[in-house]
Amino acid sequence: MAQSISLSLPESTTPSTGIRLKIVALFKTLGTLTLLLIALPLNALIVLLSLLWSILFTKKPAVAAHPQTILVSGGKMTKALQLARSFHAAGHRVILVEGHKYWLSGHRFSNAVSHFYTVPAPQDDPEGYIQALLEIVKKEKVDIYVPVCSPVASYYDSLAKPSLSAYCEVFHFDAEITKMLDDKFAFTDQARSLGLSVPKSFKITDPEQVINFDFSKETRKYIIKSISYDSVRRLNLTKLPCDTPEETAAFVKSLPISPEKPWIMQEFIPGKELCTHSTVRDGELRLHCCSDSSAFQINYENVENPQIREWVQHFVKSLGLTGQVSFDFIQAEDGTAYAIECNPRTHSAITMFYNHPGVAEAYFGKTPLATPLEPLADSKPTYWIYHEIWRLTGIRSGKQLQTWFGRLVRGTDAIYQINDPIPFLTLHHWQITLLLLQNLQQLKGWVKIDFNIGKLVELGGD
Repeated sequence: MAQSISLSLPESTTPSTGIRLKIVALFKTLGTLTLLLIALPLNALIVLLSLLWSILFTKKPAVAAHPQTILVSGGKMTKALQLARSFHAAGHRVILVEGHKYWLSGHRFSNAVSHFYTVPAPQDDPEGYIQALLEIVKKEKVDIYVPVCSPVASYYDSLAKPSLSAYCEVFHFDAEITKMLDDKFAFTDQARSLGLSVPKSFKITDPEQVINFDFSKETRKYIIKSISYDSVRRLNLTKLPCDTPEETAAFVKSLPISPEKPWIMQEFIPGKELCTHSTVRDGELRLHCCSDSSAFQINYENVENPQIREWVQHFVKSLGLTGQVSFDFIQAEDGTAYAIECNPRTHSAITMFYNHPGVAEAYFGKTPLATPLEPLADSKPTYWIYHEIWRLTGIRSGKQLQTWFGRLVRGTDAIYQINDPIPFLTLHHWQITLLLLQNLQQLKGWVKIDFNIGKLVELGGD
């Protein structure tokens, strides 16, 4: 698992423990702000030199044969920036949108973005969210809405689809499809019904179901995951059963399992983790990439895996899907690839298409493609340099340092582009810095900084 800037906080504390945690949060946040301040002059110099170079040498973007206005949500995230850049480079006009909380998005300053808007958080104000999107669509005369959803927003974007479709195309799934894909148990059931490989899974609505489960008949261990997105507990891969029945009972009883918040107990299959992003239209796989993965993934390098591509093709064609969908796979030691979950939204692996000229055509073209677009053969692996710098704190040997340095030399930063450098400055030293200052003002803790997603991961956060 990749290292991250982290601060673990228990859910319930005594008053004295709460005070200590606030003190820890204070020093952690102040320390991180100090590190960002130290990095600021070098970052600013890089951006300044890049701006001068781009003024002198960057060519104007192409003019599309049929230029369109594209609304892209998820403005705080790198994957939204990447799509904005790809659409802009193809000659389209891009409008970027994000929730009010992230009005400070550094990506709004990209030269690929024509206008930036904020909207209410959909989970707090579903009607207000839909109405705000509708007003933007009408005002900007949007042709296509491409949601770059957070896990919370994907279903609300589906709910918005009927209202928005009267004015523009919505490149997203209908509500029932999104609900099924986002439900880890319903998804595995659907895939199994299509004859596709998935692990054995059980829906858990009560801890007693796990406590009373007869693990002696199983050849593999199990893990348990929240069906609804949990940004913190999703990294907990405790194997079941634990060493003793008492430990198993204590662990599952510590989880917020209920009929209203069901979990999935899934067979743990040892093997290689992989993730995918796919763009599909009417069941046709038009853009696809696959990368090695981990629980907290911040490095992407395309790998050829025909078995996984065929798995995805079978699934999307069987359901006639149109939209963006990503899958997590485990490739077992015998070579079989098992899909362990599906996310009906854009994956950060889309950053591997940073230099591909065909992304807009894959999204918006109506002519069938001979084969799905994949990252170019000369594209470099993508990383986030501030995550890589933090990894230095965990290096303990010359070999590890050599591996780290090789990763930087072989790859490219997912945010920095010499012809669009300002987001590299404003994400790290505006967006993240202001989020840290907000937490400092409230003496709130955070679990980790995710520069890729552009947020502080917090217990109970979005």
